[in-house]
Amino acid sequence: MSNVMSLARRLKAAQPQIAHAPTELKNRLLLRIADCLCASMEEILEANQTDISSAAQNGIPNVMLDRLSLSEERIHNMADGVRKVARLADPVGEVLSGYTLVNGLKIRKERVPLGIVGMIYESRPNVTVDAAVLCLKASNAVLLRGGKEAIYTNITLTRIMQHALEEEGMNPDILLLVEDTSRQSATEMMKLNGYLDVLIPRGGQGLIRSVVENATVPVIETGAGNCHIYIDAEADLEMGVNIVYNAKTSRPSVCNACESLLVHKDVAEQFLPLVKERLDTKNVIILGCEETRRILGESVAPATESDYAAEFLGYVISVKVVNDLDEAIRHINQYSTHHSEAIVTNNLTNSQKFTEQVDSAAVYVNASTRFTDGDEFGFGAEIGISTQKLHARGPMGLEALTSTKYVILGNGQIR
Repeated sequence: MSNVMSLARRLKAAQPQIAHAPTELKNRLLLRIADCLCASMEEILEANQTDISSAAQNGIPNVMLDRLSLSEERIHNMADGVRKVARLADPVGEVLSGYTLVNGLKIRKERVPLGIVGMIYESRPNVTVDAAVLCLKASNAVLLRGGKEAIYTNITLTRIMQHALEEEGMNPDILLLVEDTSRQSATEMMKLNGYLDVLIPRGGQGLIRSVVENATVPVIETGAGNCHIYIDAEADLEMGVNIVYNAKTSRPSVCNACESLLVHKDVAEQFLPLVKERLDTKNVIILGCEETRRILGESVAPATESDYAAEFLGYVISVKVVNDLDEAIRHINQYSTHHSEAIVTNNLTNSQKFTEQVDSAAVYVNASTRFTDGDEFGFGAEIGISTQKLHARGPMGLEALTSTKYVILGNGQIR
């Protein structure tokens, strides 16, 4: 028996305990996890430094090292996120609807846990904690499999959380980590039919594509983010510069960072030099269309079709001057990964058309795409950002980790 299968069997045996745990116990458990994370600060940072040193030796880019790195502040923020989830309403058992048929049957629809959730993700150790506590609060057992770059950090975080489980009298097998980071372990997770109720990949396009194409268990596709900002002819240009700068440079390695900028031809001559001046402070590489290059000069490299479809995850942005709003919408719907898009405009009609016709999980008017985040949306944390349309779309919090059940009460009815 493989190690992955052994873990899956342990999860399946332990899952009923968390499935029927009362809200008070789950909240107490999460608060204990938050306290244990803060109390284990030195241990976590030591493990994280081991991962960072190894990743740096392997030539991982700085923007990816930022995803991997933890600090005292980030660990405190992680713990605060756990406490926020503890304060959220428990979705399990919520009655969504109820009605009585003419034959007297009383039918109610209520939320229930998904069961056992699998997570395959890459180098962000905060996902280990976010995924675990969201699954536990929604009464799910969880099987985690992070990337090799964060293995020592993930092992440490998981053991800390398992210790908190034991302190609250819970079976630690409801939260398990696959410590084998080989491709084989990921492939085995994709085939855990009868054990995993859903598999959620979180990471780059390659990882997500591999899971979607190869998994035989149900998958929720989370988002690579080729996010766009469109500067309309009636935009506040100073606002536009601030939004683009924030969305591109505040944390370029994350999926809600802006990767592509579209500018209406009527404001391009004025806007593009302004935004380039700001982006130059972070040495952002601009790849532009012919009109962009005419306005900004030869320092802008020509953009290719693949550039317009790219998730750069770094200090690179593609730029295109468009004739009108319709062209902007067509471009976004063609090249987008359907994650997050924004329009900057003072025209109400244009903003409404943009939000109606852009086919993405989150569509913004006069705000940065960087807000597409479970914590920012009030979910406490997120297990991922779904870019598909079935079951869940956008930042996924507690409700996305539940399904529904119909409960029918009768008094002898037969058909």
